[in-house]
Amino acid sequence: MEEAMRRHFFNHGEQGTEAEKKDCHWCQIRGFATHSQFPITIVNNVDDTMIQPNFRFMERSIRAKDIEPTRKEFLSGCECKNGRDCQYNTCTCLQDVDDDSTDEDEHENGHEGSSRKKAYAYHTHSPKTGQLRSKVLASRAPIYECHESCACDRRCPNRVVERGRKVPLQIFRTENNRGWGVRCTVDIKKGQFIDKYMGEIITEKEANRRRAHSHFAQRKDVYLFALDKFSDPESYDERLRGPPLEVDGEFVSGPTRFINHSCDPNLRIFARVGDHADKHIHDLAFFAIRDIPRGEELTFDYVDGVDDSDMDALDPNKQKDMARCLCGSKNCRGYLW
Repeated sequence: MEEAMRRHFFNHGEQGTEAEKKDCHWCQIRGFATHSQFPITIVNNVDDTMIQPNFRFMERSIRAKDIEPTRKEFLSGCECKNGRDCQYNTCTCLQDVDDDSTDEDEHENGHEGSSRKKAYAYHTHSPKTGQLRSKVLASRAPIYECHESCACDRRCPNRVVERGRKVPLQIFRTENNRGWGVRCTVDIKKGQFIDKYMGEIITEKEANRRRAHSHFAQRKDVYLFALDKFSDPESYDERLRGPPLEVDGEFVSGPTRFINHSCDPNLRIFARVGDHADKHIHDLAFFAIRDIPRGEELTFDYVDGVDDSDMDALDPNKQKDMARCLCGSKNCRGYLW
């Protein structure tokens, strides 16, 4: 790893190294728009292992060639003039959100008696601005945000995920045989947005094909996430009636691809929707579910929300075919799936 870093820092500014730079992980992350303010770093103080050379860092998900984008005539955004308009008038981005003002910050913004109750997922007028409200954080409800097609500007309080990652992340080699992990070099507050899970968006058929061709199918499942939050066999949208798309981050992704599992996690993934016509390709957004001091490893539960009351892990005959959990937490379930 030291040699590769030396090549990057001392050679990749020269002409004639374009092909090498294309495959250089440090060059890839330095090309991120947020690199100067919120850098991603890679460190290994444990062994000589490097991130697999056929992996590529990307700032956003990419669609497979057979995944057609939503036609422009079906895309739409709110007509709100500003963030206050979004929150207190009839913002179309929040049309699927129940009116609600029962959270602990009910009167934080001083607009009691307004024509509309608070529906934002986020705190908006307090030191917690931009953090998920406790009621949302404790749920697994989807997050609806304003987006690039909306009339409100990027300062709208309902564009937290839309504005992107605002924390520096470090990919590091773990010391307990769990491969790579991720930590943050600054303190993180409960409810704070970390980053999205990114990868190649593919069909369920292609995902199954990749599982079948993987040397270890259970390992492949670590990188595949089904976009099934809005799947409904009775939906008017044929894209939601059929098999959900999946995101494969094994070979193309961002830093969150290296976040490890824990049975006692400090992050949770939420489905985030921008344009309602794109529910079938919603974002997967990581948020902190408690305060996280800098340097603590970031983790999430790979099977969050799955009922484990009838766990196969309790059956010795099935354990041999299951993926063993290495999180080491006090309430470790022993197996992932």
